[in-house]
Amino acid sequence: MSQVVRTRPEGSGQALSEAYDTALLDLDGVVYAGGNAIAHAVESLATARAGGLHLAYVTNNALRTPDAVAGHLTELGIPTDADDVITSAQAVARLISDQVPAGARVLVIGGEGLRVALRERGLEPVESAEDEPVAVVQGYGGPELPWGRFAEASYAIAGGLPWYASNTDLTIPSARGIAPGNGAAVEVVRIATGAEPQVAGKPLPPMHRETILRTGAKRPLVVGDRLDTDIEGAFNGEVDSLLVLTGVTDGAQLLAAPPHHRPTYVDTDLRGLLTGQPEVVEAGDGFRCGGWTATAGPERLELDGEGGALDGLRALCAAAWTAAGDGTCALEATKALDRLGL
Repeated sequence: MSQVVRTRPEGSGQALSEAYDTALLDLDGVVYAGGNAIAHAVESLATARAGGLHLAYVTNNALRTPDAVAGHLTELGIPTDADDVITSAQAVARLISDQVPAGARVLVIGGEGLRVALRERGLEPVESAEDEPVAVVQGYGGPELPWGRFAEASYAIAGGLPWYASNTDLTIPSARGIAPGNGAAVEVVRIATGAEPQVAGKPLPPMHRETILRTGAKRPLVVGDRLDTDIEGAFNGEVDSLLVLTGVTDGAQLLAAPPHHRPTYVDTDLRGLLTGQPEVVEAGDGFRCGGWTATAGPERLELDGEGGALDGLRALCAAAWTAAGDGTCALEATKALDRLGL
């Protein structure tokens, strides 16, 4: 399981869509970016679903409601019900409802997704610190969120109200590149108040709890593009994970991953759900995957052979993670990654 210190990506003789009962899929950077479907996502998910894999969409983005997310996925060609979408807004709303009286007012700094989630748990969203809220909740509000909303949160928190955040992702993928995420907005309020929020989203336990409660998954596979949310969340929940390289994580970051950021499997995109995963085996002083052999030298990672870039990356992961043990690998890998075009 994920709590073991992983020293190499695992292999699987079965297609991952057959080895697991539920795929817990991140959205931004995995299924779509900037509203557009990522290459191979639509057809891969359709094939996986047809084979019996339950698809659930788990997002730290608290802006949109599950209905809106499901509608967007359906428009992209991925038929989805609102019940198949789990958001950090839902997770933080449950966290708040466990700690405040039923029907309590909560100051919302964010979008409609937060308001709907609070109402679902019997809480009343309000817009001002003067509306007598008992708590403050902050979630991603999109690029048009007014700066004055952060001031409103600061006034309430400085007055002693507890502060909750849907998630603390510093960045979010967009069609034009990487943009500031809710974590960047949380930092603004933290600087103004000196306070610390209770956080619900990935990689923390409230999000995993919300996901399991809503999906009933028995053998889930977390699928994501971020080491510090998706993969760490799988580690914390002691479930397996698949990292896809369609979002924010690059090869260098993967090689330097500490134990709690090391995925079970690595693949290029969601086509990885439909296949088995090759084994990475010891080969002399290094590790072999496909036609590549990777070794850890005194100062850098070395790569020999030829073949698919992904096999080379898997071999490099084994060399880097083994050299690092339970720490972070600091060996130079630029030349090896350049050979793979990564």
